[in-house]
This record gives sequence, C-alpha cells and structure tokens, in this order.
Amino acid sequence: MQNATLFSSGISPNADFMTSIRCFAGWVISALTFLAGHGLATPLVAADIAEIPQQAAAASAILEPWQKANTQPIERYLHIVCFTPKDREFPADHQARMTRMLQHIQAFYAAQMERNGFGPKSFGLQLNQNGQVVIHEVRGAKPFADYEKKSGDEIRKECLPLLQKAGINASQETIAIFCNLATWDEQKLTFEHKSPYYAGGTYRSGTAWQLDSPELDTLNLTKKEPMLRDGEYGRISLGRHNSIFIGGMAHELGHAFGLPHCTARPDEAVLGSALMGSGNRTYFEEVRGEGRGSFLTFAHALRLASHPLFCGRQEPQQFKTNLTLKNLRIRAEDHSISVEGNIQGEPPVYGVVAYFDPEGNSDYNATSATAIPTRDGAFKLSSKALTPGQWGTLRLVALHANGATSSQHAQGEMEYSYFVTKAGVPELKAIQTRQVLGPFLAAINNGNMKLAKQEKEKLKVRDAQTIANVLFNTTPPSQTPAEETGKRKESSLTSYRADSAKVGWMQPAFNRLPNASILLECRGEIFAKGIYAHAPAEHVYSLGKKWKQLAGKVGLATGSGGSVIFEIRGDGKTLWKSPIVKADQLVSFQVDVSDVNQLQLVTSPSEDGTYQDWGLWLDPVLSR
Repeated sequence: MQNATLFSSGISPNADFMTSIRCFAGWVISALTFLAGHGLATPLVAADIAEIPQQAAAASAILEPWQKANTQPIERYLHIVCFTPKDREFPADHQARMTRMLQHIQAFYAAQMERNGFGPKSFGLQLNQNGQVVIHEVRGAKPFADYEKKSGDEIRKECLPLLQKAGINASQETIAIFCNLATWDEQKLTFEHKSPYYAGGTYRSGTAWQLDSPELDTLNLTKKEPMLRDGEYGRISLGRHNSIFIGGMAHELGHAFGLPHCTARPDEAVLGSALMGSGNRTYFEEVRGEGRGSFLTFAHALRLASHPLFCGRQEPQQFKTNLTLKNLRIRAEDHSISVEGNIQGEPPVYGVVAYFDPEGNSDYNATSATAIPTRDGAFKLSSKALTPGQWGTLRLVALHANGATSSQHAQGEMEYSYFVTKAGVPELKAIQTRQVLGPFLAAINNGNMKLAKQEKEKLKVRDAQTIANVLFNTTPPSQTPAEETGKRKESSLTSYRADSAKVGWMQPAFNRLPNASILLECRGEIFAKGIYAHAPAEHVYSLGKKWKQLAGKVGLATGSGGSVIFEIRGDGKTLWKSPIVKADQLVSFQVDVSDVNQLQLVTSPSEDGTYQDWGLWLDPVLSR
C-alpha cells in the first residue's frame, strides 16, 4: 500500500538534493527574520515566511483526522505515456532519460512540500523490475506531418485503448503524455517542436501533454555549453534549454494536479520564480549560477496536501461538496485588501486561498494569500501585493479535506473585481455593492420572495436599491420595441420582449445571470440592466423603424476567462462589430438604428472556442 509520504513506489530521493533544499529553506527563513529584526525588512515579510509552519500545522490538524476517518490508503501513480507518430521511432534512450527526469521532478515536489511544512510528499511513479519508470508506448495512426500543437485531444484519444488494456481509466487517473513531435539536430544543434504543451485536471484526474527529445536529460541541467538554436527561445545553452523544458514538465504536471497559474508573493520572491508562474523557465538554473531557480508557493503546497497522489489516501466514493460562506467582509485597508468571514463545508474546509490577479498576462502574475479556518470556521487574510493603476480580480478558493475545491457558494461565484489607484489605494465599489446585496441575493437564489422583499426594503444604498428593484420584478415584458406607443425618449432594451433569444450555455436571461452569481458585473462595475449572451448567442428585436439609436457596453461576466466578438445587425446588415473582447474589458457602442425593422444582437466565440464565453450586453438603451 502507498503511504502518505514520498516515494511509496520504492523511489529514494537524492540525499544531496534533499539536504541542499532543506538548508536553503532554513537559510531563507533565518535571513528574513534577521533582516526584519535589524530594520532591513518589513515585519510583514518576515511574519509571512515565519507563519508558514504554523499554517501548515493548523491545516494538517484538520486534514489528517478527517482523512483517517473517511479515506483509505491507495496505491496510485502518475501514469506515463510516450507517443510517437507512425513514421517515427521513439527518441533515443527515452526510458532511462524519462526515469531520470520524472524522478528529478518528483524529488523537486517532495522538497518543496517539505519546505512548506507538509513533509516530503510527492506523486508516485510506477517502476519496473529494473527500477525504470513504467512507460506505455503508443504509436500514432498518422505520420509526423499530420500532428500539430493543437492535436492534444486527438493524441489522447489514440492513447486511451492502450491505457484501458493496461487497466488504467484515464478519466479517473492522472496521466502525462510525452509526444515525440520535436526535431533535434545533434550536428547543427538546432531544435524546434510542434507538440501539445498544456494540461488540466482536478484531484480526481488530469492530463498533461508534453514533449520528449533526445537532448532532454537532467544530466544536462548543469551544462552552459554547447549553445544551441531553439526555434522559440533563440540561442541558448543546453542547460537553459533543459531548464525550460524539464521545468515545463513540472509546470504542466502542476496543472494536471489542479493547480492554476500563480506568481510569488513578495515575501516568497527570495526563493526564486514560482513554478506555476514563470518558474517553468527557471527550473534548476541555480546549478549553473544563473538565478535562484524555481519553487512551489505555499498556496499551492497547501492545495496539494489533500491531493490523493500526494497524501496517498482517497475517499472510497466521491463526496458531494457543499460550502457555506457567511459574514464575508472585503475591505480596503491602507494599501492592502483584507478578507475575513466564516466558512463551513462538507468535507471540511482546511484552507482558504485568495488569488489577487491584476489585469493582463492572463493569471500568471496573480499573487496569493492563505488562511486556515478556526474550529468555528472563522478566517482572515490580506495582501499588499496589488498593482497600482490597474483593475484586478480577487478569487477565493476553499480547500476541502478530500482534495476537492470550491469557488462558489449559495450567493454565487467567489470572484470580485477591484481597482487600484496609481497611488496604490484599492477601490472596492463593486465588492461593497455585492456585500450589501448579499442577504437579498441569497433570498432570491432560495426562491424566497417574501424574504427577498424584506431584505430589499432594508437597503439604503441607492445603487443597491436600483439593482434589487430590477431583480425583484420578475414580470416579463409584453411589448416589443416596435409596439411602443408611449412618448418616452429613451428606454432600456430589456424593457421589451425579444422576438427570439438563443444562448450557447444555460438559458436566456435578462437583467441577471442565469446562475447563483445573478449580478451583471464586468470590470468592477455592476449593471442593473443587461442581456446574458454566452456565445454563440443571438437576440432578435422588432424595432419597426421607431427608434434612432442604440447605445450601451459589452463585456464578459466577472470571473469568466473567455473571449468573444459582439456584433449588431440591422435587417441582416452589420452596423457595428467589436474587436475580440476578453476578460475585464468593457467596450462601448453607439449605433444608428433609424431605418431598422429587425435588430439582431449576435455574440460569437473567437478562435479559442466557447469555453467561459459569458458575454454580456450591458445597459443597452434605445433612444429617439
């Protein structure tokens, strides 16, 4: 049986490697404490580093008793697949090299988990009788020329029959597929690849697509020579090349384990580059004297502490998770954002992770803060790692003892928009409005309209009153814009009945989202009126040439990471078309509709597909 620590499959970590990591971690904590004591570092920085062991111990005190009572020991491994096109042989010496690389990454995770206070836990690897990693070799159905970077799903499907034959259900296990889709010229020292290189997963299962090539070997990490020409990174040393691609393996495995992108907190930056940030390019660069290397943030070590691959225990059957979040308060304090509340869950919540994600650069530059709930569920955390002059998104994630995570509760998604002034002061208008509306929204979600009315009448803030009044009015409009007989100069488009409404996910909704989040929020602003339009979507209205102009804004719902294109058509003719609109963008439009009989609002996905394409037509107003 696999126990709850590292190398349960018979692999022993390199003693010198483990010792050096432990010494380095101890030096970091000692150095920061010394600097703070002599006025050379802020007490906050030293306190953040110093509190890691206490948080790890408090989390373990919740985790371990629950796991002992509700889970069972398992023998679970990261399963390795090597894939090659039908016209290519597998890369030279791939089993021995793969063993060295995977055991190196395994030891890296173990050292980082130990540094973060959870003991040397890591993923298991299945070894054969010769001590080599068990590899499932798959020969593709097509030649090299027919595969490309976006062929991941196709390649995975080609691998499934062999995995099934080996008794591995890929939908319930974590697998890594190494694709032989790179071209390495040993004489010319040139490299390029077209391999899928991405991953995704949860505590239950995951898949990482990566590449293999003959020159990739942990034995080469130290080598500053020879210099080679990489098709993406240019002229770099063999060691740097290996740091990038072996580090990329470690990074993508993190995604397969369920980890999002994340950069270092300010107090963690002394450790190097966060693995799930830019650390995929700095892996063990310190052995060449070129930097501090890569490390695993405490937030992500906290998440992995309950992952079955790391703790060696798993629930016999999947628990249904639920989460209750009460008395949530998000406040601006000086140049920081603080979050506190009371959180309860089933399975129990052993940790809360907050990601503070400034706009741009996807989520690679998101910093984190963590808290361990007390016995009664109280938690508090804060962060000063805010980017001046930018919008940002605060994401809260609750960690359950079985490995599951929750990012929403009864009142909706736990994602909130904020703005940081150029002076570094956070502005939380949208968050404050959400908090004021909390009891009202909970009553709406529970279908208790009597209680919703009572909560609505308690509201004192004008913006909140306006939003609540719109949400409380559930009577659908009966007239189309063409049937308007009054003398109003302007009116919201949502005040009228649409001829037809189609959306790509869930059901059409007006003046609200069709889920527990309810509110139409985009880029730190909550709109009382608007149209939910998850791509692909189309909304058609009869205007009867009675209106002169349509104006409003478009964007994506806060928390969505998609990208869409919005288009306004009049009688089939394009009147306005947006560029590709991504998360946290808000685009205004103003269109002449004087001669339009039939208006079409079209929301289309971009080339990246329809995932998270929660498009919104916001505050659309007809005027004449």
